[in-house]
Amino acid sequence: MSLNRPCAIVLAALAALPGASAAEPPPGADAAPGAQAAAPDPKGAADYGFDPVHTRVMFALSHAGFSQAIGTVSGAAGRLRFDPADWRSARLDVQVPLTRLDLGDGKWNKAALARNLLDGKRWPTARFVSATVEPSAGDPQRFKVCGTLSLHGVDGPLCLDVKFNALKRHPLPPFHRTAGFSATATLSRAAFGVDAWKSVIGDEVELRIEAEALRDKYVGDSPKAAADAAAGDEADNESVRPDPAPAQPARARPQQAQPTQEPRP
Repeated sequence: MSLNRPCAIVLAALAALPGASAAEPPPGADAAPGAQAAAPDPKGAADYGFDPVHTRVMFALSHAGFSQAIGTVSGAAGRLRFDPADWRSARLDVQVPLTRLDLGDGKWNKAALARNLLDGKRWPTARFVSATVEPSAGDPQRFKVCGTLSLHGVDGPLCLDVKFNALKRHPLPPFHRTAGFSATATLSRAAFGVDAWKSVIGDEVELRIEAEALRDKYVGDSPKAAADAAAGDEADNESVRPDPAPAQPARARPQQAQPTQEPRP
C-alpha cells in the first residue's frame, strides 16, 4: 500500500494557526524604519500581521502505528489584535494555505491534497477564528485560545495552548515591532470529514505552531499577498546578514619547487 495517502491526512492539522483576518483592510502604510526603531512599547491594542516566512505549522499523526508522520505548512496570513496588558481582549483570524503543505515528498503532498483526503482544489485554505482567550493562572505568559476551525468545508471547535515568547523591536531592518508565539493543539481529522484510510492513518492530529507577527505589517493580507510582500522584502534585504563573518585574506599559494636537471655527460 502506498505511503503517500496515509500521510496526507496530516495536513488537516495545519489550519489551527492563530493570526489575522484577510477580510479586514490594512490599517495603513508601515512607519519609517527610524520611527519603528525608536517607538516605545505599544499602549493599548495594536494590529499585527503574521510573517509568512517565520510562521509555520508542524503536524504529526500515526502512520499505521509504525511512526508519527510529520509535515509542515508555511505561508499563513491574517490579523492578530492584542493588548499585552489585556490578553482577554485579543482576537485572532488566520488563513492557512493547505496547498503549501510539505511532507518531504512530492507524491505524498499530492496524495494529501487528493479528493478523498483534504480535497485541496475545493478547499485550498483552512481558517481559524478565535472566540475566547484565557490567561493561565500559573503562568502569565501562557494562554488558552479557543475558537472555530474551518477545514474541509466543516466548522468545528479547536483550542490552542499558546505561549507568548517576546514582544520587541526586530534586530534586523526595517526593525518592525514583532511578537512571537508558540502553540500546540490536537484535533480529530474525522471530525472535519477527513476520514479515509482509517486502518493506516491515525485520527488524532498533533499540531505545533511557531508564529511571528509584525505590527502594522502584512495585516489583512491574503496568503498570496503576504508571500509576495515577503519575497520583495527578502530581495531588498538580501545583503543584510546578522553578525557577518569578517572577510578572510586570500592565502598565497606556495610555489612548487622546480625539479633540477642533472648535467649531461
